[in-house]
Amino acid sequence: MSEVQKQNKIDKALNTEMTRRKFMKISGKSLVGLTVSASLLSLFGCSQEQVDNGDVVLWATPTGLLVVNEAKCTGCQRCEINCTIVNDGCVSSHISRVKVTRNLMNHNGHGTYQDDWVYFPDTCRQCEDPPCGNACPEEAIYADDGGVKIVDQSKCVGCGACVEACPWHMPTVNPETKKASKCILCGACIQGCVTGALSMVPWDAVTAAAQKTRKQ
Repeated sequence: MSEVQKQNKIDKALNTEMTRRKFMKISGKSLVGLTVSASLLSLFGCSQEQVDNGDVVLWATPTGLLVVNEAKCTGCQRCEINCTIVNDGCVSSHISRVKVTRNLMNHNGHGTYQDDWVYFPDTCRQCEDPPCGNACPEEAIYADDGGVKIVDQSKCVGCGACVEACPWHMPTVNPETKKASKCILCGACIQGCVTGALSMVPWDAVTAAAQKTRKQ
């Protein structure tokens, strides 16, 4: 590899890290109030109107940006179905790593028993300093080589400490196996979403779009 190629590789890595840090600051928050460039809007698959309405939330994960567009979610539960078929060999909203069903029931006073329906896909934030892992008495939750937080099934005793520690109660203890599980960024939920309410954008693509915006 030539010196120029090495420098280009270093520059690319630095740009990706800077972009990741930038989005980490707004991770988990609605983009409302922000003016998003056309290149990023296209990448996220949303409109400025949806951003202004507070429908778009970004989660910064080790592999890229998880884009949640509530305006596109129909509450069909295909993401939950795909998640549990791929990871558990069954269909179960209760143990799904992505949560939609619980948002159909009650969300800030809205839901099936109110005047309007509120539903959206919700999943693990892949916290840099995970409360679920810190609370686990068996140290069963660890970060893999890519930084994704995973439950070691051989260590998990199903105590539920991770569920209670998570501010969003994202881990779930399977009542049959007595083991906890959480999102491992496998992408099954995204593959099952027919409306595009869920999407994962790799960091390289985010960095390229951000650089394009700066050059305009």
